[in-house]
Amino acid sequence: MQHEVRGGTSAGQRRRGITFLAALGGCALVAASAVPAAAHGGGGGGGKTRAYVALGDSYTAGPLIPRQTDANCARSDQNYPSLVAARLGTTPFKDVSCSGATTQEMWKAQGTNGPQLDALGRTTDLVTVQVGGNDVGFGTIIGTCAALAAQDPAGSPCRKYYGASGVDQLSVTIARTAPKVAQVLRDVHRRSPHARVLLVGYPDLLPDDGIGCAPSVPFAAGDFAYLRDTEKRVNLMLRLVAYASRTEYVDTYGPTVGHDMCKPAADRWIEPLRPASPAAPAHPNAKGEAAMAGAVLNRLDRGWHDR
Repeated sequence: MQHEVRGGTSAGQRRRGITFLAALGGCALVAASAVPAAAHGGGGGGGKTRAYVALGDSYTAGPLIPRQTDANCARSDQNYPSLVAARLGTTPFKDVSCSGATTQEMWKAQGTNGPQLDALGRTTDLVTVQVGGNDVGFGTIIGTCAALAAQDPAGSPCRKYYGASGVDQLSVTIARTAPKVAQVLRDVHRRSPHARVLLVGYPDLLPDDGIGCAPSVPFAAGDFAYLRDTEKRVNLMLRLVAYASRTEYVDTYGPTVGHDMCKPAADRWIEPLRPASPAAPAHPNAKGEAAMAGAVLNRLDRGWHDR
């Protein structure tokens, strides 16, 4: 790997890694089931959390959601880290999430945004990380599938395109992203050894029942279920990486089911490719960010062993 982490690997860590790889291989073609989170009813850490750092990509940053506080990263002060920080009363709070970030931007600058991992320190108490979607290529996949839909509107041209070699290339890309996310988490734990670290999954983008809504979301009918399953594979990968890295996983898919981009404007928390509310296409709007904040707070209300 390009970025090395100091220190050796214990036998326990190796066993966890072997377990993770076996599980990922066995589940690569199976979608992860989502369990809805319970309603948040507490203070998310009992006031013990002090210094909070948020790392992540556009799903964390909240592009186009008012009020934008960083033009370079399209970061909103109504994104889920800001809502979590306000609920917990954390001081200091550093949100270095940046739209377009991949795992590489954890170690290198992105425009005026420095390497995100540099925001961490030994006194950091809480870290949330949401990354991997751009490594898998969410934006490219959406654009490709929308363009292919005209070839076979009733079929699944996108699934056929990515599976033309006989192996689903998106499943391969997801598997290759796993060690990149794991490396990020290792460095987070190294830089902030006393912090509670949460890896945040991605919300439900498309109908969980696989039924499409073209032309408002311009995918072929059969590709809605394929893309839904692809996102579930991404979240399954993140869940397994979190387990292998001794990191807590936050499910944001379950709490957002029924509020995907196909739903009416009043009910959706993810905007379609032509947004009706202030948000980037195929991204959470303000309601979606609030739902992810609730999922993070629910996770914080639970103990480490309540997994």
